[in-house]
Amino acid sequence: MKYLQLIRYKNLLLIALMQTLFHFAFLKNQTNFIALSDLQFILLILATLSIAAAGYIINDIEDQYTDSINKPEKQTIGVSINEDFAFYIYIALTVLGVGIGYYLSNLVGKNSFVGYFIIVSLLLYMYSTTLKRIPVLGNIIIALILASSVLIIGFFDLFPAMYSENFTSQMYLFSVLVDFSIFAFIINFIREMLKDVEDINGDYNADIHTLPVLIGAKRTLKIILGITLIAILLVIYYISVNFINSTIILIYSLLFILGPLLYFFIKVLSAKNKTDYKKLSTILKLIMLFGILSIAVIQLNFSIHV
Repeated sequence: MKYLQLIRYKNLLLIALMQTLFHFAFLKNQTNFIALSDLQFILLILATLSIAAAGYIINDIEDQYTDSINKPEKQTIGVSINEDFAFYIYIALTVLGVGIGYYLSNLVGKNSFVGYFIIVSLLLYMYSTTLKRIPVLGNIIIALILASSVLIIGFFDLFPAMYSENFTSQMYLFSVLVDFSIFAFIINFIREMLKDVEDINGDYNADIHTLPVLIGAKRTLKIILGITLIAILLVIYYISVNFINSTIILIYSLLFILGPLLYFFIKVLSAKNKTDYKKLSTILKLIMLFGILSIAVIQLNFSIHV
């Protein structure tokens, strides 16, 4: 169990679920032009999860001091798992992820796509060792990496199978991936900022200049409120444009995405301690989960063939 905690298996399961639904439940029902077979797509999921897991491990290795202050009960590196052994696992997972990425890139005839896996691996290492110390930038990078796990589906599934005859339909499907990646970016950016508020004491003692350390928790929460309001307005706009005539999708979106976002907004106003921040983080995870499940709801209730 300690190794599953080390790689944040719950977060990995969310990524795997999202990629699985987009490929098997959405894209395969919307187009006959998909570059990867089901088995090859499973390899893409494995590559994504390997690099993500490696990122969690290297971050824990670098965060041993802050974790001993912020969450000693959850600390594994240096407690139940040897640091050197954890580093070997990090290297193995990174090599596995990049290796599979290289194989798939050559398979679809897009050798340059391996650059994605290399760049993400480097960014995760740089984030853990350096970039997290730069206010907001570290939050943006992590949110972008998580959002890119949506876009990579389009790069491997849609682009290699794109021709002049199907260009419009393939690009439309890719635009759906872009929309979801924007949603994923905003939710994860909010969550990363919230985690900084929760970890303010450890970050301050470790001389990590996160936004809460620089301007305080209360002001950071006000910024989170502002970003959440933007997210709420974007969701309302997206629902009104795309789902206003589809009753089931409309109800689902209002109850399970917009509703929790509004609840999150209200709860931020009264958040004062770590317990409150953890509850808020859980709400964001649920919003992300409901967003992922909306892929299946949309496919079951609304065909968007172009």
